[in-house]
Amino acid sequence: MSAVTTDTTSEKIATGKARQARIVGGVLIALALLVLFVLDVGAGQVATFKLSRPRDAIVLGDLVVPGQPFNLVAAALLAFLGVRQFLRGGVRWTSISLGVGLAILVMAFLVWATADKSFSLTGMLQATMVRAVPIALGGLAGVLCERVAVVNIAIEGMLLAGAFTGALIGSLLGGWGGLVAAVLVGGSFGLILAALVVTFRMDQIIAGVVINLFVLGLTSYVSSQVFAEVRSLNNAPVFRAWKIPLLGDIPVIGPMLFNQNLFVYGALILVAVATYYLFHTKGGLRARAVGEHPRAADTLGVDVYWTRYVHVTLGGMVAGFGGAWFTLGSVGRFDENMTGGRGFIGLAAMIFGRWHPVGALSAALIFGFADSLQQKLALLNTPIPSEFLAMAPYIATIIVVAGLIGKARAPAADGKPYVKE
Repeated sequence: MSAVTTDTTSEKIATGKARQARIVGGVLIALALLVLFVLDVGAGQVATFKLSRPRDAIVLGDLVVPGQPFNLVAAALLAFLGVRQFLRGGVRWTSISLGVGLAILVMAFLVWATADKSFSLTGMLQATMVRAVPIALGGLAGVLCERVAVVNIAIEGMLLAGAFTGALIGSLLGGWGGLVAAVLVGGSFGLILAALVVTFRMDQIIAGVVINLFVLGLTSYVSSQVFAEVRSLNNAPVFRAWKIPLLGDIPVIGPMLFNQNLFVYGALILVAVATYYLFHTKGGLRARAVGEHPRAADTLGVDVYWTRYVHVTLGGMVAGFGGAWFTLGSVGRFDENMTGGRGFIGLAAMIFGRWHPVGALSAALIFGFADSLQQKLALLNTPIPSEFLAMAPYIATIIVVAGLIGKARAPAADGKPYVKE
């Protein structure tokens, strides 16, 4: 009886994968038709991508792409990937084929949008890195929390609290004072979340929503009632970009990674430190054990409550640092609800990155690319309504989470309260 049940389950799984492969194949063929007939580039039109800027130490020539031949090749590749998905061997490559297909679509779209125009590819990549920072830090905050089995829906509120505190305290004490205050406030909300879900065993989703609503209401009130009257309290200094000698002069890569402000460097360092900590230290092993099997970890002498408190608080501090980017790393002032859902996109980045710091950063770069792309396309005067361009980061979130992650497994105890016996 057990063998029959296993065989039936295996058949259902295989049937589901085959159906998914056919759906992806249909999508890829539809994208091929889109590139062929909608993203049509006239004969002789070329897309010019600038790889350097006049002030760069090493100046590269422009990348000139013939529009029509490139998009014909792109359509052919998309059609090939789509047809392949209908074949038996395509089931294994569903997620990879869809990811490659979307990358080809983006390149074809850029060529179409830039036909007979020039486009700074280096500038867009630099903007991609900058715009990925709050998403990457939000995703890292989620990783630190969910690795100890605490779902942190409150990342959006923590980002917003960090942005607000950075602007307020930064206006009074300067940039570094605002940054430290933002980190501490983010950690305070992390501590509150830990107390609610670990000690009082409140539903983790509800606790996160409560924090989000509280922060949104408080910051909106102060912004409209206090900042509008006393503008000096909302005029913080901004951390400027600092180019690392020699490395910042590398073409294309240099401006993207080595000519940035404090928040970009901080995000990269935090991702590296968190990766080493979680997967190469005893503390990280204990944290992952608490997320997978807290009862077994408790039996081996790990303090489950303390571990969750520490990591959720650290996650809040990381989110507070990410929130300060909106004010101290960008515009120097706070605006109502200025995080714009980046905390929730950070959660999507965490899932796409399979609860790994590097994976979350990689996903954040995808979302940051979509965000910077809509800004650049607006400058190119493409015949696409600005409202649709503004939707690009959120559309990318839906596509990536729905179609690319495949079967991702969260920590086994994620979202479950623990009661010590």
